[in-house]
Amino acid sequence: MELESIILKTSEQEKYERARKKVDAIKGFHNHLTVYIVINLVLLLIKTNIMTAFADKEFDWNFEAWLAWNTWGTMILWGIGLAIHGLYVYRHKFKFLKRWEDRKIRELIEKEEEDKF
Repeated sequence: MELESIILKTSEQEKYERARKKVDAIKGFHNHLTVYIVINLVLLLIKTNIMTAFADKEFDWNFEAWLAWNTWGTMILWGIGLAIHGLYVYRHKFKFLKRWEDRKIRELIEKEEEDKF
């Protein structure tokens, strides 16, 4: 009886650890999303303020192109990374992908068995 309670406690501890890791991953993604939004808003504000400040003065348009490229490039590339992070964290929500994988695996196994004969 004592061994059974030890096994159950271990099982409960493992469940807790898995749940804790999932919560930490979700929390990490939300922090990443928050930082992404804040930093990109600041970058847009800086870009807008620079463009407004120099609107009536002689301005190096190469710098403007560089600034625009870096502002939008940062948003896009970081956004792709953020999307990948989100897909990884919420992968359990995409059960249709798992079903597709299972179907494809069965299909390939059946095809391989047919080719053997």
